[in-house]
Amino acid sequence: MMKPFMVLAVLLLLRTCDATYSQQESIVFPVMYLNISKDFGLQRLLVEWDVGKSAHDSELAMSFEIQVRQTHENTTVWTEFHNVTLDKSGKPLHWMWDSDLPLECMSHSVRIRSKAEASKIWSQWSLWETVPGLDTSNNSGPQIFPNEKIVEEGSDITFCCIGRKGQIIKEFFLVPAVHVSSHTNSQVGLLTVKNVAHQVPHISVYCQESCNEEQCYDHAIFFVGKPPDTPNDFSCQTQDMRIVTCTWSQGGDTHLYGRHSPKYTLSEEFSQKTVPCTVSCSEQCSCSWDIGQQRICNITVTVENPLGKKTATDVFNVTHRIYPAAPFQLWEECTDTEITLYWEHRNKGIELFCQTEVFQPDGQVELHNSSDAQLHSGGTTLSGLQPYTEYTARVHCGAAKHFWRWSEWSEALTVRTKEASPSGKLDIWREITPVLGGRNVTLFWKQAPSFRANARSISYEVTWEKVEDGSKPDSISFSSVYNSTRISIDNHSYRISIMAKNSVNYSLPSVLIIPRATGTEELKEEQVNGTDDGIFISWEPRHIYDSYIIDWCNFPMLQPCDLQWKRFGPNTSSALINSAAFVPGVRYNFHVYGSVANTASLLEKKTGYLRELPTLLDPVVEKVELTFNAVTLSWDSYPTNKSQFGFIRGYHVYLSPIQENCSLKGSKKHVLPANVLYLLVLLVIVPSLVAAICRWKMKWVKECCCPLIPSPNKSKVLSFKEVKIGSEKVLKISDCIPDMLAVDNKAEDQKLHPWSQLSSTATEDKIGGHNSSWIYPNENGERDFTPTPTPQTHTWFENFAYSSHLAVESDPCHIPETLEPSKPELSALLYQPHYYFDIFNKDAASTAGRKTSLRYISQTDVHCLGRRL
Repeated sequence: MMKPFMVLAVLLLLRTCDATYSQQESIVFPVMYLNISKDFGLQRLLVEWDVGKSAHDSELAMSFEIQVRQTHENTTVWTEFHNVTLDKSGKPLHWMWDSDLPLECMSHSVRIRSKAEASKIWSQWSLWETVPGLDTSNNSGPQIFPNEKIVEEGSDITFCCIGRKGQIIKEFFLVPAVHVSSHTNSQVGLLTVKNVAHQVPHISVYCQESCNEEQCYDHAIFFVGKPPDTPNDFSCQTQDMRIVTCTWSQGGDTHLYGRHSPKYTLSEEFSQKTVPCTVSCSEQCSCSWDIGQQRICNITVTVENPLGKKTATDVFNVTHRIYPAAPFQLWEECTDTEITLYWEHRNKGIELFCQTEVFQPDGQVELHNSSDAQLHSGGTTLSGLQPYTEYTARVHCGAAKHFWRWSEWSEALTVRTKEASPSGKLDIWREITPVLGGRNVTLFWKQAPSFRANARSISYEVTWEKVEDGSKPDSISFSSVYNSTRISIDNHSYRISIMAKNSVNYSLPSVLIIPRATGTEELKEEQVNGTDDGIFISWEPRHIYDSYIIDWCNFPMLQPCDLQWKRFGPNTSSALINSAAFVPGVRYNFHVYGSVANTASLLEKKTGYLRELPTLLDPVVEKVELTFNAVTLSWDSYPTNKSQFGFIRGYHVYLSPIQENCSLKGSKKHVLPANVLYLLVLLVIVPSLVAAICRWKMKWVKECCCPLIPSPNKSKVLSFKEVKIGSEKVLKISDCIPDMLAVDNKAEDQKLHPWSQLSSTATEDKIGGHNSSWIYPNENGERDFTPTPTPQTHTWFENFAYSSHLAVESDPCHIPETLEPSKPELSALLYQPHYYFDIFNKDAASTAGRKTSLRYISQTDVHCLGRRL
């Protein structure tokens, strides 16, 4: 609980604070004096004022309200509050204001009032202090301002034209024309341009009074540009710790040139001197001078133009900024695998650390480091190089102590190592062709990826000898342009080796063993598939082989066929063979060999296409046989040799009803296996369909198909030409001529003498337990006859199935002219069919559709029925 004397103390303190605050609220320090000056070049007003010594002694925080107006317009253009804490020094207060309008254009006035910052009471305004413009002067002619003719790009600028007293501004405009806001009174014209753009090198301003004399005009040119950028990457360095060179990037274009272009100066802060150097700028700006014995430097670069200036500074120790000169006078000493490089340098008394860059033949780059123990020269040894190979090297160096940066690269030196023996082995292969009494062996060789000639030129030497008796070997040499040869050997086992040779020595030999000739079982070729990337080959691996070889011909139809081969490791069982020579529609044969101890054995044969193509021709049908319900076709087997564009896998036979065209669409396809010569039986009536119909209406089917007594009314022949006797339809004998006539015995046959007039031939056959004679009428014979009736004679007419030409619109039965019979009740039907044996119409076959057309008419399609005799 607060004690009474403490409460009294707090109350007294609060009362004292209130009194002080009230006193400050009532204190007013008016402005004692006000002075205004101007900087026409910067369009800036400089304002100075004071509030008296008593105000300074109280050290109050005060606020000042400042107003600026254009005197002629009598309008306030700027109001600002300025806060300051007074001190006991008694110095006047200052404030600056930058005008958008050139101060020359018209007079400006300023006034100020003040108050304690904590007070709410302002003093009275001071009187207006005026700075007169040139609108009050006597000019000899119109004048355009501002005077400074450089305008910053992107800024807003106001131009004015001041006319003479008593004159009126008639015209005031810019070229090129830009969007401006303008205001013109009787004597002063104003133009304001927003966001000035650098469109042309300069802007021209024209002003004219309301008269036409020469003194009534004024013209001014303004350049639009930018202030300079700050110098980028400013740094200084030395090569010999005496001459210092500073460099920097000059930045973007200011669009100001000549006397308005950026100017650079360098100064040293510690010595307070301007650096005595001449600046040169191209891609980079640089400046060099002699620093003598000075080691610590503080260098400032200043860039300036009429629109502004920028600076950059670098402080450094000279010993830490050593940038050596590039090495020079490179020379070399070399062997087949090493190059020793030597060079000179100009950096006396400075220990250097150098780096050698070596360009390999494959384009890779290696770096080798070395320290220069000597002060005037250096060197390094490059080892592990390839013989007879060109290498290019260059060197640059840096300070070993306090490394700053690398010197420039020396000039490049190209060196070729000396020759050496060929390295690696040749990749060799063979093709064996049996001949009378021996074999021809064609040998092939090529440089494997690991093989190197190591010399300017090489040759090849082939050696072969018998394995069994150790006889003297034979050998032959070839120049580097050859890669194959043929030798003849007998049926013994041979050892063949091929070596490369250069001016130094031989390479290691590549060896092939040709085993003794024996009868070998012919291997079956397996078909393989092609892909977009090549032909895929797989084989069954055998653990006894240490490698596998696949060979093939790039051009199998040519001689030589350009034999190729590839080797694979013992754990490989498949490969994708590709070649730029592979084309669709060509059959390529591949042989897979297993190799052990330089002896190769044929394991598998493969054949395939990169992509199969359609065949060009269809098989030619050689024979067609017809029966009443089947067609038998025969054709030559299609050639299946390597000249084909794809594998022949089978044949397609298409059937179609006679009412439709025999095309692939809508037809039934019968696929036969390849190299089959006959199409045995093609059913015309589907048994399942017949069974369904019979089950559906057995009695109706029986009456239609197998009636006890055929009804003439159901015959299709009656639809051709109707003859009625009473209410029944009958046929005239002349309406249909039979294929043949059969009688029970020869005696009855002799009674039918009219048939003999038709030059018919008769044959005998036994049908249904009766001896029957079949008479085939001659097509060109007389058709009219009168049969002799005999009550005991049982005679009937029968027709077979007939082939028909492709023209379906022709009549199925030909109706010749006939004679009236002597007795109508003994009239009989004679049916004469048309025979067409050339039913395979070659003209109807369409090679474009890959099909062959054939039509067949069954006996059930046309019924020619007659009355029994």
